[in-house]
Amino acid sequence: MATEYVERREGGYYIVGSRVSLDSVVYAFLRGESPEGIVESFPALGLEQVFGAVTFYLANREKIDAYLRDAKTEFARMRDEARRRRPALYAKLEAARHGVTSPSA
Repeated sequence: MATEYVERREGGYYIVGSRVSLDSVVYAFLRGESPEGIVESFPALGLEQVFGAVTFYLANREKIDAYLRDAKTEFARMRDEARRRRPALYAKLEAARHGVTSPSA
């Protein structure tokens, strides 16, 4: 009997029985992490689940790659909108990221 390792939930893909997104596992896999290394990064997952998730990705690569591209585009849109709404906050965050302190700090 085949076991399902990935499910569609709340508009995203998740590893069955966990709150770990398929995105997280796929990006780790694409960075070259081993399945064992992915399990270390996500202790809620077992090795079988990671292999199942990677197999699901490879079997549905075109569809999942399109999903990941769409998610990146949506994230960038929301980030840009937030920056337009709160420019002072993002200027402070950017300065802090580069180690620059503001005079009011």
